[in-house]
Amino acid sequence: MRSDRAKKSFEKAPHRALLKANGFTDEEISRPFVGMVNSANEIIPGHIHLNQIARAAKDGVRIAGGTPMEFSVIGICDGIAMNHAGMHYSLPSREIIADSIELVAMAHAFDALVFIPNCDKVVPAMLMAALRLNVPAILISGGPMLAGMHRGRPVDLISVFEGIGQFKAGKITGQDLAELEGCACPTAGSCSGMFTANSMNCLTEALGLGLPGNGTIPAPYSERIRLAKHAGMKIMELLEKDIKPRDIATPAAFTNAIAVDMALGCSTNTVLHVPAVAHEAGISLNLDDFDRMSTRVPHLCSLSPAGPHHLEDLYRAGGIQAVMKRLEGQGVLDTSVMTVTASTLKDNLSKAEILDDDVIRPLANPYHREGGIAILHGSLAPDGAVVKQSGVAPEMMRREGTARVFDSEGDAADAILDGKIKAGDVVIIRYEGPKGGPGMREMLTPTSSIAGMGLDRDVALITDGRFSGGTRGAAIGHCSPEAASGGPIALVRDGDRILIDIPGRRLDLLVDPGELEKRGKGFAPPQKKLTGVLKRYAELSLSADKGARYRD
Repeated sequence: MRSDRAKKSFEKAPHRALLKANGFTDEEISRPFVGMVNSANEIIPGHIHLNQIARAAKDGVRIAGGTPMEFSVIGICDGIAMNHAGMHYSLPSREIIADSIELVAMAHAFDALVFIPNCDKVVPAMLMAALRLNVPAILISGGPMLAGMHRGRPVDLISVFEGIGQFKAGKITGQDLAELEGCACPTAGSCSGMFTANSMNCLTEALGLGLPGNGTIPAPYSERIRLAKHAGMKIMELLEKDIKPRDIATPAAFTNAIAVDMALGCSTNTVLHVPAVAHEAGISLNLDDFDRMSTRVPHLCSLSPAGPHHLEDLYRAGGIQAVMKRLEGQGVLDTSVMTVTASTLKDNLSKAEILDDDVIRPLANPYHREGGIAILHGSLAPDGAVVKQSGVAPEMMRREGTARVFDSEGDAADAILDGKIKAGDVVIIRYEGPKGGPGMREMLTPTSSIAGMGLDRDVALITDGRFSGGTRGAAIGHCSPEAASGGPIALVRDGDRILIDIPGRRLDLLVDPGELEKRGKGFAPPQKKLTGVLKRYAELSLSADKGARYRD
């Protein structure tokens, strides 16, 4: 056992003395040490209940003969951090969480790890750590929040964000908005649509590093507690059989996950996180891998914010295993891959059932013929840009519009809410990329305001920043190279014409190349006075098309 280096032989008497100071018996010390990586805190609704999940998972470890040892990691609530300086810190937290787990796990020689995440950056960070460390590991998330109910219709957090635009447009009253905020988030759990947290929890299951049900069993259900106990028991089997994360998260498994991503219509943030996770396993993924899969896998599940369903509906329809069952035999899944069940995906899918053909559409009757995400290239985004095409209105799939340029999210959001953006405009928000932000802020406030004010069928938004999984409409992010690195988005001026052609995979700045060359002479991005973690992130982070990870 790896833990023997910290507990076995007479030279380790001091180590054992310290363990006994914690109350561990000789019997517990003799067993495998299982690190329980818990991201519980009293800030994030998706994490407020994770101590209960951790207790259940520890029970499972003890049932199966291991000694669990819990330690904590940080987490940030993107919703609370949204639309102020706090959002600069969200994406950088991913790298810090992964690094902190590596530090604790290596220093204490754990034999195996159980990861307990739930929200946006914590899930990919834990996946990154699992593949970097490559000791037997399993992820058990806290599960999705139930949808709220407002005047007979299901609502969620995005309903509140869009409610701000509706209020500003005079469509609802202040009392309506207050009622909405009081019922949109009724339980603990990750926000109830196919936003980033749920996207990553579902893809963890599709990748094979979470048990069946990891992505969709609702947080308040006792089934979630039972799943956590099974995760604790299963980690001991993985340890006994020496099945490690890189045995599971192979290139074929990542291809499977991307296929599920397209069928679900996941958050565009998956295009940042999945390549960064793969990199930790020595696997190279790029934007074209996502786009190729998008042309092969139809969009089968229409989940909020793009559609009417929530995660609880997907759970009742059979969950991620049912989605994969739908894709089985279509040439897009490799079912021979190993999973944390200690069985192959093929074995797992033999138990899966599709229980609702509306929530998980048949292949012959998809919500959209192509997958949820598309990658665009062109003179505005030579290295690529990302759009959640499943959330774009048909009339916005091809559009030429007039640029309205803003050098920060805040300025753009103010202009939208003040009624200064009109039909036919293309809002450009730049200097919000990984380096330029820094931290690549999410743009949920401007996108939700556009939708809430009824402009999502007439106004597009393009940014070198990123979007929340809660975004819908013609919102194009990750525009690369970013403005701070001298990308073409830095040269756009008010009044320029922009061509968006999502079916044609094009994003073009319709300005004469000679004019752009003149604009580029002497270009220098604005300098921001940075300190601490943001300064380090700006210096170390790669472009969005590289997953905004730290350079090697």
